[in-house]
Amino acid sequence: MSEPSERDIDQILVERVQRGDKKAFELLFLKYQRKIGRLVSRLVRDQAEIEDVTQEAFIKAYRALPQFRGESAFYTWLYRIAINTAKNYLVSQGRRAPTSTENDAEEAETFDDADQLRDINTPESLYMSRQVGDTVNRAMDALPEELRTAIQLREIEGMSYEDIALAMQCPIGTVRSRIFRARDAIAAQLRPLLGTSKDKRW
Repeated sequence: MSEPSERDIDQILVERVQRGDKKAFELLFLKYQRKIGRLVSRLVRDQAEIEDVTQEAFIKAYRALPQFRGESAFYTWLYRIAINTAKNYLVSQGRRAPTSTENDAEEAETFDDADQLRDINTPESLYMSRQVGDTVNRAMDALPEELRTAIQLREIEGMSYEDIALAMQCPIGTVRSRIFRARDAIAAQLRPLLGTSKDKRW
């Protein structure tokens, strides 16, 4: 018998929650808390607010779980709730998603253009990796919300196009277009940085 998939395990936990097992929901919360927090942090910047919105998303999910029928994967459904919770929070505060972010160089590792920078850990290559990370973050934060969310779900969370389409409630063609446009915008920001680094002598 084959190993159960992540989706199968989630579905078992969901069914246990639906039968009144609160411990099963705690397991789902522990499993996805950081991922949902990362997703929310793309829209909401303040750490305390991120925690509040993340918690609110899980509370909404818990209340809505009796109606969850498993048509999509649990995490796709949860992501959709988290995105909507963060957007509603910003609207309630009279705000839009801000354009600055904390430095997170490891996000650069999800982009092919950064591969050459991981080969050698010299001080200058580490410095370049940080620069690439900063550039990727700035480029992502400058994207319109729909493009930023699509590329985040694809590159950082590793979701399939089908699951992103479900999470963002749009056709799969729209998802492909958003991801293509997002990658194009990020690549345009990275090109000068990577282009000059190849010939530089330290």
